[in-house]
Amino acid sequence: MMLQTAGLTKIYGSGTGCKNISLEIKQGQIFGLLGPNGAGKSTFVKMVIGLLNPDSGSGTLLGKPIGHPESRRELGYLPELFRFQDWLTGEEVLRYHAGLSGMPYSQARSSRMASRMQEVLRMTGLGNRGSDRVRHYSKGMQQRLGLACALLTDPSFIILDEPSSALDPIGRYEVRQLLERLRSEGKTVFLNTHLLEDVEAVCDEVAFLHLGQLRAVGTMSDLLHAGAGWEIAVGGWQPEMEADLTAELLPGMSIAVIRQEADGSALLRVAAQNREQIGYLNRLLMDEGATLYEVKPVQERLEEWFLSMSGQRDAAGEGGMRR
Repeated sequence: MMLQTAGLTKIYGSGTGCKNISLEIKQGQIFGLLGPNGAGKSTFVKMVIGLLNPDSGSGTLLGKPIGHPESRRELGYLPELFRFQDWLTGEEVLRYHAGLSGMPYSQARSSRMASRMQEVLRMTGLGNRGSDRVRHYSKGMQQRLGLACALLTDPSFIILDEPSSALDPIGRYEVRQLLERLRSEGKTVFLNTHLLEDVEAVCDEVAFLHLGQLRAVGTMSDLLHAGAGWEIAVGGWQPEMEADLTAELLPGMSIAVIRQEADGSALLRVAAQNREQIGYLNRLLMDEGATLYEVKPVQERLEEWFLSMSGQRDAAGEGGMRR
């Protein structure tokens, strides 16, 4: 395992933080950490990289205890709140971060490192802007520079805290392409972000934190499958059919009318555990005299799952945005 934690806990005086977090992240995957603001995501990340000492629990990063200098040598990190000296050029910032990583001065000044700096500048979309001073960089360019710093030493484990928050849609797409490239090279990426479309597009597994506790962890398909169901379009629908069908459903099945038209057509939402149960329901519908128009599986969107896990979907439906 690239990262393994067991009961990792850090509680602040205010009562916030995170508690009993146990995770395993395998090599060569993109792992997404999700949760609303204040869920404890940044606290967990800071414990993993050694910026915070846990109150209890333990963990290993690259086979070494979290915070161990040897594990940090293979770690790339982009913090959410990054700040660069604006009088430096992009290349000077990269060279400075090479020194912060423990690289000897002579190596940081070598032609090999100069070539690597140009490579990460190209990878992150800064191209030939490395000689420009940071004060002339937009916020999005500074975020790209932070990403370049995280990749500079060619780390095997990369932690990115909101890597696309300052980027436009094209920039976010380019970052997703870069993350997929890193995964194809065998790198492991730990992604802490609130941009759900990025998570849905690239993450192999996700974990969800809420109020400092781990509420769910698994592959994208497994977690979203919990909200999966089927939509069935029928004709010849009569209101009394819903009660008749419900009485005949197998355990674990449910049926609800989403929409009913005056011409007798209706759209049904069905929860079922497998295709065999849907086949059984189709037979019941035909026995009731309904006509099947269409049967299709539907999967819960990540946004819907996120709102449901954080307890905000019902509130949004009843009264709009929660304050």
